[in-house]
Amino acid sequence: MSRRRTGHHHARKVAAAAVAAVAAFGLTACQGDGDTKAGSSTGSQDAASQGSGSPDAEAKNGEGGAAALRKTGPKPLRDGTGLYPRAIRLEHSGKDNGRVLASTVVPNGGNGVGAIQESTDGGANFNQVGTVADPKSADDGKGLCCATLYELPQQVGDMPAGTLLWAASFGQDEPESSRHMSIRVFKSTDVGRTWSPLSTVATATNAKGLWEPEFSIDADGNLVCHYSDETDPNHSQKLVAVRSRDGVSWDGLHDTVASAPVSDRPGMAVVRKVPDGKYVMTYEICSKDPKFSCVVHVRTSSDGWDWGDPANLGTRPETADGKYFRHAPTLAWAPEDGNPQGKLLLVGQVMYNADGSKAEGSGRTVWTNSEGGEGAWKEIPAPVAVKSDKVDFCPNYSSSLLPSADGRQLLEIATDYAGEVCRPYHATDGM
Repeated sequence: MSRRRTGHHHARKVAAAAVAAVAAFGLTACQGDGDTKAGSSTGSQDAASQGSGSPDAEAKNGEGGAAALRKTGPKPLRDGTGLYPRAIRLEHSGKDNGRVLASTVVPNGGNGVGAIQESTDGGANFNQVGTVADPKSADDGKGLCCATLYELPQQVGDMPAGTLLWAASFGQDEPESSRHMSIRVFKSTDVGRTWSPLSTVATATNAKGLWEPEFSIDADGNLVCHYSDETDPNHSQKLVAVRSRDGVSWDGLHDTVASAPVSDRPGMAVVRKVPDGKYVMTYEICSKDPKFSCVVHVRTSSDGWDWGDPANLGTRPETADGKYFRHAPTLAWAPEDGNPQGKLLLVGQVMYNADGSKAEGSGRTVWTNSEGGEGAWKEIPAPVAVKSDKVDFCPNYSSSLLPSADGRQLLEIATDYAGEVCRPYHATDGM
């Protein structure tokens, strides 16, 4: 492409390429079929995990009995590379409630696959239980990026509550002359053990990209997919949304965040619903303007579908002393004693001081907010302290936050370098 790429766009491209051609980035510990096997997460942050557990282990107590997270120090989630981590705790799956499932994108030869891992002991240990592989790109390494994992909280079409959805961007590494990227969805009805194709959310009409799918349920009960869209010639990138009544057919495509300068790149939407019915979205805005150099922003919707004027870029969340995040934000919600609205938790790849210098706690800090995202955010220690200070596709890139059911513990999965390997680590701590 002849147009200018932002730092984030380059990082995302490198991340996708890292999955499709691991050796090109020196991730030598992740070659071949062995990289699709997970360890039992028993090592330290500086050493690879060893051993494995039964992939079909049953939840310890069922019906939420395993829902309480256990405090643990940082451990590798898996052997080898694992990018773009996501974690959920099953809440709508009957006897399987309380299981913690994690998803990462991993290399498998020259192809990317989704590795699904499970913890039945409150996030202390994980074992791989499933793999999501797209037959349309399995033979020629067309590229896989930025997957998401979601449990349906209610029935959608013929899919009951508890059905698992996994979606990702496909086609990054096809030749640009013939590239048509797509966002495709897979489903599982057996707690992540097996996966089948469900639908295609969108296919690019040109050689540009479609990235970073994110699911939510709007106020009318529609399944909504948010994603980053490069295909509009009037915008280098924008955030859009489509919806579905059955998870198969998608319509209603509309912009949710679209900046006026053509070169601006809003991206990486994460959406959470809070108890008063409001929906909160976090995202980054990458721009030539230093004010928006991949700075994290937030905006809200009353119904999860209509986000107002797309040209309204939202607000920049800050701490009382003006700190702010840049790059790859994620968001979570947790209950809070004495506060019906609970609290939001936010993390970004890099934390900066008000004067633009990198903050001391960058890579080791999560924020909380008990006012629905309004006002100042507070800092708490991150369960995983990311050591590398590189700003690329790996360290602390789109880390996953999963609060415990009572809101007193926080599980984080964050990626960091172990030598030249980009490895995911998990840990749980109080908050």
